[in-house]
Amino acid sequence: MYRVPESVRSTHGQDGAVVLDIRQGQMFNLNAVGSRILELLTTGATEPAIVDEISSTFQVSREIAAGDVEEFIESLKHHHLLESCG
Repeated sequence: MYRVPESVRSTHGQDGAVVLDIRQGQMFNLNAVGSRILELLTTGATEPAIVDEISSTFQVSREIAAGDVEEFIESLKHHHLLESCG
């Protein structure tokens, strides 16, 4: 399970999202795929469920979606926008 820290704010639109970490004073732009992954993470969705959703919504193979989701989650953690919990 993952959680978005309290210091992270995001706004999502059809073209992606803007994420602000108020603790670090950094802003990040996400494309539509990254935005959807972050939205799913904030609802508590599991990684396999996120992969299924990304594969279906963006019409890519499950293998490609799995690699992209894993890489994106690692990037979020690297930038302190996502924490492991539980």
